[in-house]
Amino acid sequence: AFTPSASAGLVRAVTEVARWVSGNLELAELDASRTRLMEAEVRALRAQISPHFIYNSLTAIASFVRTDPERARELLLEFADFTRYSFSRHGEYTTLAEELRSIERYLVLEKARFGDRLQVTLRVAQEVLPVAVPFLCLQPLVENAVRHGLERKPGTGTVAIIAADQGGECLISVEDDGVGEDPEKVRRALAGDASVDSVGLGNVDARLRTAFGDDYGLVVETGPGAGTKVIVRVPKFAPGVRP
Repeated sequence: AFTPSASAGLVRAVTEVARWVSGNLELAELDASRTRLMEAEVRALRAQISPHFIYNSLTAIASFVRTDPERARELLLEFADFTRYSFSRHGEYTTLAEELRSIERYLVLEKARFGDRLQVTLRVAQEVLPVAVPFLCLQPLVENAVRHGLERKPGTGTVAIIAADQGGECLISVEDDGVGEDPEKVRRALAGDASVDSVGLGNVDARLRTAFGDDYGLVVETGPGAGTKVIVRVPKFAPGVRP
């Protein structure tokens, strides 16, 4: 038989173990809920991929079928790779290198449509290519730059994508010299207002904050006639985040 002091100690031990198990079960459930939320947000973002982009890409490809069959074939392969990546059963995260590769395919297709009207600048530090980022976190920003910034601008427009190494962080910017936007409209898009015509801006902002904390939300600099610059900060290493 246990002495009273031994029994009390056993009760305390059992209570502590029960509390520990309960706490871990709650953490596991929270983690599972977070994963389900992230997956739902990625599905929602896929649903926002512009049908106009798909139609315009296929139309551009068709325009080369007779005049330049080899170019049409190359563009069709780019289109297939882009859609395969965008709709693949991917995890929550990918590498910056993979995300940029998909963006390059997207821009090749848009350049086939815009021709010399669309200029692209891409500067990426090699050190940040392996950094883990949320899946499809940059492509919507580039699509917004083309669709809302440059499509309505007469003449030539430029999209600049820069990824820099800043010690413990990777600093990414997507900038266009297009028509710009009303800052209030951008604020509403970031707040998740579905009435605002924006490709996934609020979705990307929410996923960055969920993954890395509120300090890592999107920063948008814009104004009518002033172009738009979207800044993304990502820690190089974060607990539980890996491609």
